[in-house]
Order: sequence, then C-alpha cells, then structure tokens
Amino acid sequence: MSFCDDTLLCNFPKCRTKLGGFAWVTACSHVFCDQHGSGEFSRSPAICPACSSALSGKLDIVRTELSPSEEYKAMVLAGLRPDVILDISARALAFWSYQVHQERMFQEYSLSRAEAQLKQMDKVVTQQNQSREVELSGMRGEIASLKKVMEEYKRKYSEVSERLMERNRQYQKLQGLYDSLRLRNMVVGAGDRDMLPQPGRNDYNIGVARQGTPQRSPQFLSVAPGGDGRFFSCLEADGAKNFFQYSSPARERGRPYINKH
Repeated sequence: MSFCDDTLLCNFPKCRTKLGGFAWVTACSHVFCDQHGSGEFSRSPAICPACSSALSGKLDIVRTELSPSEEYKAMVLAGLRPDVILDISARALAFWSYQVHQERMFQEYSLSRAEAQLKQMDKVVTQQNQSREVELSGMRGEIASLKKVMEEYKRKYSEVSERLMERNRQYQKLQGLYDSLRLRNMVVGAGDRDMLPQPGRNDYNIGVARQGTPQRSPQFLSVAPGGDGRFFSCLEADGAKNFFQYSSPARERGRPYINKH
C-alpha cells in the first residue's frame, strides 16, 4: 500500500480485509472493520486487538465514516485556526503513514516467513529428491536383476519347451507303434480263434481217431539168446516193470506130469 492508495486494511490479525463504509480508529494508530471493531470494543475495558494497548480514554476509540459527505467535509474544520487545521492534518497524515509502514512491515514479515517456508520446503524437497534418487537407483538395480532372472527363465522355458516337444514326438511314435502292435495282435488272435476246433466236432474227431488207431500187439521178449522161453508184456519194452513169464512147450514136456486133483 502506498500513499496513492485510498484503501486501508483491517488490522485484525485474522481479517485483513479492505475497509469501506465505517471503521473503528484507535489512539494507537490502528484501524478495524466495523464487524470486528463493534465486537471487540463493546467489552470493558477495551483492548486493542493489534497491540493489546488499553483504550480507556473517551476518544481513544472513534467510529468514523471513511467516505464522508460533502457537507461534512465543508463543516468539520470550519472556524478552526490554520495551525489547528495543520496540526489535525499532520496527525491524520502520520496515522496514514503509520498504516503504510505497518503494512509494509507486515508484508516484509510475510515475505520472510514465506521465504523461510520456501527454504524449508526446498530442503525437504531436496531430501525427498535424494531419497527418491536412492530408491530409483535401487529399483533400477532390482529391474536389472529381474531382467536377468527373466532372461534365465526364458532360456529355461525354451529348453523345457524343446524337451516337451521331443517327448511329445517320442510319445506319438510310441503311440503309433503301440497301435500297430495292438492291431497285429488282434489279427493274430482272430486267426487263432478261427483255427481252433469246435467243441462238438472235437469229441467226434477224437472218437473216430481212437477207433481207427490199431491196438498195439503184445510183445514177446526173449530171455536169452539161445533159449526158447519168451515173456509177454502189454507195456513198452523199455518201460516194462511187471510182466508174466510163460514156459516153452519143450520145458513143459521135460517136467514130470503131476496130476492135481
């Protein structure tokens, strides 16, 4: 705010609005809007909200109109001596200059505070950026390692895929061999079943074969090369164990006749 500006600001710490209409002016050179002035100065004793000064005098607090009428301007200083008018004008200008100085100090304070906050934020942002850079470098390392792991898995996957394809080819080959062998066994089994005799015909053929086969004649075995005694056997020559012995007619004639009654 400069001297050419015709707008004052409320000195209440949480207000700082532009004044218009009516305002409350204090002896400690502070000015407040009508809302906060009527609220703060209605209590007794009155205390300035800006500097905490006690305002106990009758004219320490004045509610004034900031845009007075022309009639008020024509009559407010009428009849006063020039020195009084100059004194009143000097005090009014001092009040205005104090407001300008106060506003400038407030703006400088706000600027310094903003700069301190900016520096603090810049420091925080710098630290955050450094931590982010460290995290990014770590993540880049992790990404590189993960890429290596992924390449290794890709290589293993390709190897496993090739092995699987080879196993599938072997399986298809074995499946073809199995199918061909099964078909061959089915054909051979069907041929064997066709060659087997039927059950009724088999019994008839066996009976006919037994009837057509001649009975084996009894064999006579010689006892000695020069003897005439012979043995009759109903078994094979090489498998005979029990047999009956028959005497020759010559031996029977040479024995004495025994009449058995």
